[in-house]
Amino acid sequence: MIHSMTGFASGEIDTEQGALLWELRSVNHRYLEMQFKLPDGFRALEPKLRDLVGAKLRRGKVDASLQFRASSEAAARLKINDDLARQVIKHAEQLAEAIDAPQSFSALGVLRWPGVVAEDALDLKSLFDPATSLLDTTLDVLVANRAREGERIQTTLEDRLAQISALAEAVATRMPLVLDNIRNRVRERALSLEIKVDEERLEQELVLLAQKMDVAEELDRLHAHVAETRAAFMMDDAVGRRLDFLMQEFNREANTLGSKSADPETTKAAVDLKVLIEQLREQVQNVE
Repeated sequence: MIHSMTGFASGEIDTEQGALLWELRSVNHRYLEMQFKLPDGFRALEPKLRDLVGAKLRRGKVDASLQFRASSEAAARLKINDDLARQVIKHAEQLAEAIDAPQSFSALGVLRWPGVVAEDALDLKSLFDPATSLLDTTLDVLVANRAREGERIQTTLEDRLAQISALAEAVATRMPLVLDNIRNRVRERALSLEIKVDEERLEQELVLLAQKMDVAEELDRLHAHVAETRAAFMMDDAVGRRLDFLMQEFNREANTLGSKSADPETTKAAVDLKVLIEQLREQVQNVE
């Protein structure tokens, strides 16, 4: 089952010191890219968190945000650096006056300034394991959400693949009729010009023309690409890049089919193929 690169998950736990909340968002990306937003005191944990995410996700841009809300008991024990807080307020007021703009800070904003609340007031290192464990379980939810979205994408891809197979079959069925029509048009043209037709030479020319118009190889490759795409769905791995490559191969066969087209119906089939392949490609962009 394929997975999407798009998903969201959140998880929260309460500890003696306060509540921890993870929010994870992921979107499509060529590689795996991670961005962490961590409270002060948790930044030393980032390398371990990156390893954890990398073990469960292969591709996608992942934004991971951790919030910590101290409990009322812990907040009551907080140590405020009054001197630093006053300096922050003073400089903020001076800056607001200098640029002739209203003050845009709040008391909570001052408390968030690094160093205003002493870090030793809370034993943040004791929260590293709970924060890591919570990320692990939240990642599982994200993976499950991406899997559900991947199931929806796969249903859409299967529908387009079935239509591509049907178009290829229709073109293969029509080709003998196309050759007969060309043979008849050549004969009619020769008669209208009152030209004596050399049947042997005519057949030779028609054989050469049939070789130029032969699309059996392209149709066979289209069927092979459909089978390969379906096989990729069953792989227990990230297959987005493999599907990207297959979309290029689909396009190549559709372009060749269009260039060899000898009647309006075949041309229409080639155009319809390109539309279906583009729809496939758009969906594949979200596959991990």
